[in-house]
Amino acid sequence: MTTAPTSSSALHVVVLAAGKGTRMRSDLPKVLQPLAGKPLLGHVLDTVHQLAAERAVVVTGFGAQRVQDAFADQPQLRFALQEPQLGTGHAVQQALPQLPDEGVCLVLYGDVPLAPAASLLPLVAQAQGGALALLTVELEDPTGYGRILRDTDGAVLGIVEHKDATPEQRAVRECNTGILCAPIAHLRRWLGELRNDNAQGEYYLTDIVALAVADGVPVRAATVADADDVLGVNDRSQLAHLERVVQGRAARRLLDAGVTLADPARLDVRGALHCGRDVFIDVGCVFEGEVHLADGARVGPYAVLRNVRVGAGTVIHPFCHLDGASIGAGALIGPFARLRPTTALADGVHIGNFVEVKNGTMGNDSKANHLSYVGDASVGARVNIGAGTIVANYDGANKHRTVIEDDAHTGSNSVLVAPITVGAGATVGAGSTVTKAVPAGALTVARARAVTLEGWTRPVKKK
Repeated sequence: MTTAPTSSSALHVVVLAAGKGTRMRSDLPKVLQPLAGKPLLGHVLDTVHQLAAERAVVVTGFGAQRVQDAFADQPQLRFALQEPQLGTGHAVQQALPQLPDEGVCLVLYGDVPLAPAASLLPLVAQAQGGALALLTVELEDPTGYGRILRDTDGAVLGIVEHKDATPEQRAVRECNTGILCAPIAHLRRWLGELRNDNAQGEYYLTDIVALAVADGVPVRAATVADADDVLGVNDRSQLAHLERVVQGRAARRLLDAGVTLADPARLDVRGALHCGRDVFIDVGCVFEGEVHLADGARVGPYAVLRNVRVGAGTVIHPFCHLDGASIGAGALIGPFARLRPTTALADGVHIGNFVEVKNGTMGNDSKANHLSYVGDASVGARVNIGAGTIVANYDGANKHRTVIEDDAHTGSNSVLVAPITVGAGATVGAGSTVTKAVPAGALTVARARAVTLEGWTRPVKKK
């Protein structure tokens, strides 16, 4: 049985998210830059949720209101403003008024999106035992990172920033990730003792390590196994690198689950992709939001699926754009088809090239194979929508619904002006514009009679 943490060991998190991200060359705050379809800060807050933190304070600066608005759906979050921005130590100081006197504080960074909860839990445990716990990483090229300084016995003595390090210290490959956890009572005291007599004129959070050593507080360091977990984002190149890291991990999970990927390097999962057995995904596909692919589903190249459920054995042909739709088993969709939100297709439905369905339902084995628009329509079973058929659902102010009952057929280039009902088994002749109910089982034709004008000649261009 898990015991709830006491107030003296409860976890609180401070996320530093004040930076502008000058090297991103963007008006968007750095922590709102998208990674795998989610803001960088969103990934960090997901990890905070996994850690079951009692309280989370996000320290904002550049674009503070935009950052706060982006997470308005998380009312439990607290925000603190860092203005001016005088370093990481100064940033954590801004969050202190919102932290209790007891418990431990984990410091994370809004531009370090992939730090996993599994690597952070040992830090929390060490801090709950009274230590200052640091997360470190071994880097082949540690340029720009603070170096971990140890004594001859391996005990951590402090951290020196790259700009302040000697050549000997710069040769150290164990680097500070910036992520740390400490008892709040100690942290509050150390932050009050920080000085800014360094090359940057800033208050470094890392200086608390030396203060802890001076106080006799044990300093523990845990090294993360995968350097990508603690890489920060400062420019577009680093963002692109982490994008491929995330997508590569997603591809490996899918492959391990038995999904066939035509090319694991050409896949983009920007949400949650759930796959059954024997699913095939071709190159260049993008999956956003919650996507479910049932057993045997196949997705052709360069399709985009957002918040879609696809039934067993259904084939999505190339270049389709599906959003907010539910598709039954054994269906054929595309190529170049578009399904818009609240579309529900039953088993065996065929949606062909350049067909759009919006807020509509189609019953078992119904077909719209060519160049049609089916909007705000309830289509029964075994209906055939002829090429070029349009359900005219909008009168310029309001949307109206069309009902097409079982076994009805519409001829090519038909227009069904809503609201209208096409009865079961009815046929609408090609080229008809229908404005009133079509009787069941009957043929309805609504088009002008063909007239040939004798003696007519085509105009010629004047010289």
